[in-house]
Amino acid sequence: MQIKMNKTLTTGIIAGAIIGVASTASLSVFAFKDNRTAVPLEQLRKFTEVYMRIKRDYVEEVDDKSLISDAISGMLTGLDPHSAYLDEDAFTELQVGTSGEFGGLGIEVGMENGFVKVISPIDDTPAQKAGIEAGDLIIRLDDKPVKGLTLSEAVKIMRGKPGAPINLMVVREGKDQPFTIKVVRDIIKVRSVKQRMLDDGFGYVRISSFQSKTTQGVAEGVAKLVEENKGPLKGLVLDLRNNPGGVLNGAVGVSDLFLRSGKVVYTEGRVEDAVMRYDAEKGDILDSAPLVVLVNQGSASASEIVAGALQDHKRALIVGVKTFGKGSVQTVLPIDRSTAVKLTTARYFTPLGRSIQATGIEPDIKVEPLQLTNGKKETEEEFQPLSEADLTGHLENPEEKPKSAQDVANEATKDEEKTEEEKKKIADAQKENLVVEDYQLFEALNVLKSMVLAKQLQ
Repeated sequence: MQIKMNKTLTTGIIAGAIIGVASTASLSVFAFKDNRTAVPLEQLRKFTEVYMRIKRDYVEEVDDKSLISDAISGMLTGLDPHSAYLDEDAFTELQVGTSGEFGGLGIEVGMENGFVKVISPIDDTPAQKAGIEAGDLIIRLDDKPVKGLTLSEAVKIMRGKPGAPINLMVVREGKDQPFTIKVVRDIIKVRSVKQRMLDDGFGYVRISSFQSKTTQGVAEGVAKLVEENKGPLKGLVLDLRNNPGGVLNGAVGVSDLFLRSGKVVYTEGRVEDAVMRYDAEKGDILDSAPLVVLVNQGSASASEIVAGALQDHKRALIVGVKTFGKGSVQTVLPIDRSTAVKLTTARYFTPLGRSIQATGIEPDIKVEPLQLTNGKKETEEEFQPLSEADLTGHLENPEEKPKSAQDVANEATKDEEKTEEEKKKIADAQKENLVVEDYQLFEALNVLKSMVLAKQLQ
């Protein structure tokens, strides 16, 4: 998406290497016309005095650019966890972030008590594969303590050349002591939307983040499922777990796909143009078929907009655990062509007027993630002992009669039948494995089937 040199809204959280955005109105909206614009001369004199003392007395010489940048960063950091000063690197990332390809580890992060907090790892990235989880606190980056660093400084350290490793010391709830996870940096290519069939007539769509083309991706994904199903879907699971947000218009667009009309989300702020309302206009691409939305503590911001809208309109059942609770909107205000300020300017509300800020979306059906092992240890592997017949070049049994042409024909027919039977077995095995691999998704599918049955009995 092309970033205009004006203000920009984002629902996402500063990432390891990406910030999601959506274009809106002009900068002039923030020109207050009352006495709040009065220049605080006394406070500015104090700032100037501190500035001059640092320049004159600090043990080492500090250049003006660094002092001013640090002053701006400190001013914004003191407001809330999501307001920030975007230097040249961060602003460049913002402008290319919604393309879905960037460098780094593949984690969405914020700050908590001076440490880097993982909002969620992004699907199919080095961070996820290495075992980073939502809620982890990163306290050390290689040998450098995180305490005392700004989020921007920590992100710079986590970035680097593809193939270069970094050791993250992590504090995780439930663990007695910190531990280290090694992550190898890579070029992150985020596929925002994935889809597959879960069962006959029941589809699954996963959104890992909201990008500029996510709405289109979901529409195309559902169309592919309908084509694969050779007819309309009985129901759909929309998976927003560990989705940290992103483009505001993406969240509105995805909600709109499943709503025929009505309010999707609205925002309120101190200035007139921060008050906005978004309504659904299109038809329902599922034609009112039952819908389940999966969420967890890593579902934030834009994900919560979608979940809240579909919940308020009673269009979907929300399944999982309570979401992250980020109900604020950030405006990106370019200062010049290379730097910008990301400022929290509004709160957003669900169609029924709920603010999820610091509270999150409560699921209609709570399902905690579970690890099921079918009674086996995780390291246990199935082993089938070999027989003589499995050995290459084994001697044939002399008592076996040669096969006639009719025998070969009969076996061919059986093989065709076996192929269909094997396909069914594979499908059944996939359903059985679902409860082990993803218990929450397994339960969501059960809920969806119950919704379909209830609809048929009406």
